[in-house]
Amino acid sequence: MNTGMNRRDFLKMGGMSTLALTLGTTGVFSLADGSKALANATDPTKGKGWGGYGPLVQDPNGFLDLPQGFNYKILSSSGEAMVNPSGNVVPGLPDGMAAYQGPKNSTILVRNHECGTNHQWAVNGKNPWSKGAAGGTTALVISPNREVVDEYVTNSGTIRNCAGGASTWGTWLTCEETRNLGHGFVFEVNPLDPENEMSITPIRDMGYFSHEACSVDPATGIWYLTEDSEPSFLYRFTPHNRSQKLGSLQEGGILEAAALDELPNHSASTFTPGQKVGVVWKKVNPERAKEDARDLGCIQFTRLEGSWFGGGAFWFDDTSARTTTAPGRFGRVYRYFPATNTLELFFESQDSNDLHAPDNVTITPWGDLWIAEDGNPRGDRIIGLTPEGNVYEFAQNVYNNSEFAGVCFSPDGKTMFVNMQTPGFTIAVWGPFSRRNSARQFAMSHAAPPASFAPQISEKVIAYAEKEGISPLAAAVLDRHGVTL
Repeated sequence: MNTGMNRRDFLKMGGMSTLALTLGTTGVFSLADGSKALANATDPTKGKGWGGYGPLVQDPNGFLDLPQGFNYKILSSSGEAMVNPSGNVVPGLPDGMAAYQGPKNSTILVRNHECGTNHQWAVNGKNPWSKGAAGGTTALVISPNREVVDEYVTNSGTIRNCAGGASTWGTWLTCEETRNLGHGFVFEVNPLDPENEMSITPIRDMGYFSHEACSVDPATGIWYLTEDSEPSFLYRFTPHNRSQKLGSLQEGGILEAAALDELPNHSASTFTPGQKVGVVWKKVNPERAKEDARDLGCIQFTRLEGSWFGGGAFWFDDTSARTTTAPGRFGRVYRYFPATNTLELFFESQDSNDLHAPDNVTITPWGDLWIAEDGNPRGDRIIGLTPEGNVYEFAQNVYNNSEFAGVCFSPDGKTMFVNMQTPGFTIAVWGPFSRRNSARQFAMSHAAPPASFAPQISEKVIAYAEKEGISPLAAAVLDRHGVTL
């Protein structure tokens, strides 16, 4: 989503200078005392339908609303000089990201740039894959005190680098969201060896389609990929070499698309919250993955976006899925369990207050599911969901209508990084985050869908389900489609 004020307009309004003056010489803005927020964080079940860190505090800068006690800092701005002597400027349209452990307790942040061709602030690399393509990836080296000490290009000559996924061996898979001009592939980027030959070698067996995101199951080395093109399909890539080592993906693999097991329906539109279905995987030709998936009757989603793998579950969302329990297209979040080949609709939003246009998803270090919005007319937010089923807002863009992108955390879990895609800001946020909790992370991946998002099922539907020996959700689907119960 590339709407909203551009950086030049922002500067004309004095926005950057005003913001800098308000933040002071440190560039840090703090939203008051954090004691109340910390109290809420340690009691995630406090209040029906609420959790997290308390209500958002209005930012006097009109930039980013956060809960009490949290700070933010703009680390990098599109169009400004990079923090190195290369002469490059920070490219535009920052998107997906991942954070890695760097030397001396630093964090290395790898960042996508969703530029197409002839962009004002193109990724200017020394070893591009395709000349004239303005997209690519950059890296920021961030010190423990959240200062950018280095910034450099890691991949260039690609187009519309939207999201991607972090490998278990320290690389970043950047995904092209296009099928134009011979682009539409996944590339592997090593932030410690920028612009090497691997970074400009497409992993062709991962498919030629409009890629969005990808995530790896660390237990098996199998990757799951989302597609951002209506209709969308869900893919699985099984590498020939599953050692999960540098270079293993370049040996190729098998690409498959998800289909429903023993069900004639090919569309996910009739799924209801909490419904689980069996999945089978059908092999597709990587060069015509979308066409094969359609011909084989695989599951059709609307427009798939972000993904995350954790606790034995693969999370992904459908940003413009139609709501089955209310009018509108507010989006859905799914999870897939490889161990049982089971797909579940975790929840669907019923209005913009709940969730609107989900994009990036991640499991926080303390175990909540975080969802970034892209297209909420009321202002995009980061929405949190606890294992207990409580929903909360963590952040809201009050500056413009730009999407949030690339939400991720530093290796120590103390800093969240996020992009505001236009005019192009990379932001650090820190404060009284809860401590790392691996058990709670696992619990999130196996938690029941929140009751507030579940459809209301009448006694008539329940009675019919018992009579026919089917689940209440299955009976509700029949009722919704006009079957006489």
